Amino acid sequence: MSRIGKLPITLPENVEVVLEGSKITTKWKLWTLSFEHSDLVSITKEDNIITVSPNWDEAAALWWTTRAVIANMVKWVSEWYKKALEINWVWYKFEVVSDKKLILSIWFSHKVEMNAPDWIKISADEKEKNVIYISWIDKQLVWQFASKIKAKKKPEPYKWKGIKYVWEQIRRKAWKTGK
Repeated sequence: MSRIGKLPITLPENVEVVLEGSKITTKWKLWTLSFEHSDLVSITKEDNIITVSPNWDEAAALWWTTRAVIANMVKWVSEWYKKALEINWVWYKFEVVSDKKLILSIWFSHKVEMNAPDWIKISADEKEKNVIYISWIDKQLVWQFASKIKAKKKPEPYKWKGIKYVWEQIRRKAWKTGK
C-alpha cells in the first residue's frame, strides 16, 4: 500500500472542491482548476477532507499520481507557484517592462523580447538585479515559460555564462589542456 496515496488532503478555508463524475474542480475567489481522473481511482469528499483510493490493486500508480495532482491543485489555487531565474555574466541583463513583457540583453545583435502568456506574471527581484520571478497558479505553464526563457541562452559549463534556475547547480568543466 502507498503511504502517499493514503494521506488525506485537507482543504484550506477559501478553497472549494466540486466532484462531478470523473471530473474534480477546485475553486478559489478568482481562479479555477479542473482535472479528469481515471475510473480506476475513486475520490471521496467529507467535510474539508478529500481521500483518494484505488479500485483495483493494479491502479497504484494512478492512485499516487491522482492524489498528488489534486493536492497540488488545492495548494496552488490559493497560493501561486513561483519559479526564479538567474542570469549570470557581466553583460547579460533582464529588463521587465511590464507584468507580461520581458526584454533580454544576452549579447545577440539585437535585444530579445519575450511576451508572457495571458495569465503568467513576470516580476524582477528588488534586491538582486540578475533574478526574475515567473508566477501563476498552473505549475506546468510556469515551468514551460521559464524553460523558454532559459533556452534563449543556456548556461555553459566553462564560464557559467547564461540563464539558469536559482536552485540549479552547473558542474564546472576544466579548460582543455594541450600537450
